[in-house]
Amino acid sequence: MAPFLKDNNFIPAEKSVAHGFFGRHGGVSAGLYESLNCGIGTKDAAENVRENRRRVMAALGARELVSLKQVHSATCLFAQGAWEMTARPEGDAMVTDVPGLALGILTADCGPVLFYGEKADGSPVIGAAHAGWGGALKGVLEGAINTMAERGALPESIHASLGPCIGAKSYEVRAEFAVPFLEQAPENEHFFRSARKDGHLMFDLPGYIASRLARAGVRHVSITGQDTYALEQDYFSYRRATHRAEPDYGRQISALVIRG
Repeated sequence: MAPFLKDNNFIPAEKSVAHGFFGRHGGVSAGLYESLNCGIGTKDAAENVRENRRRVMAALGARELVSLKQVHSATCLFAQGAWEMTARPEGDAMVTDVPGLALGILTADCGPVLFYGEKADGSPVIGAAHAGWGGALKGVLEGAINTMAERGALPESIHASLGPCIGAKSYEVRAEFAVPFLEQAPENEHFFRSARKDGHLMFDLPGYIASRLARAGVRHVSITGQDTYALEQDYFSYRRATHRAEPDYGRQISALVIRG
């Protein structure tokens, strides 16, 4: 069974939802993809990816697992059942209230955000969002929150957990990268600090995501705090692979499911 990180500050233990932030370990892939690569869009063997995703389902007790063709958008979809891996819709967030259907977000430095909420009768509504800087800036987190509310989740019940992603000490960007963030809100300057290289800044993606969630009214936000770039043995990283001129990179998955 694939090991995973659980955020104990996310969902109360008695609730009927299982979640996990999975890293590199516990799969069957090799080489650049060692070992729990769940990325359908990678050049890894399809049978390896299928087996790795099966192990994720087994670890969470899910009957089905869905993920999206992620495009760094603000699009959130409601998932009622599984779709074929090769025909997955475009989008960057999902919501469901269907028991047994796991929502999976693929990342390799971007922020995986899992959501839990309750309807007036106490039944759960869950969500998952792929929050890279582009999607977060465009409003993917708010899209997930709004879709949860449309499915009956009470706003005050919504909890969010940000899993492993690139940390502020590892995310160096060009100075012009900050322009759309500062145009959006001058206070976003707090998520940038000077870098050693002239004309560059360090960007705090986890801090920005947490701020967006808080401004959207989410009262319960937790951050697991793992830096995917720095923790090479535990997580895949797009930026690390790019710096090494590697031909491809694996994707870890973060998922949750309503038990039933």
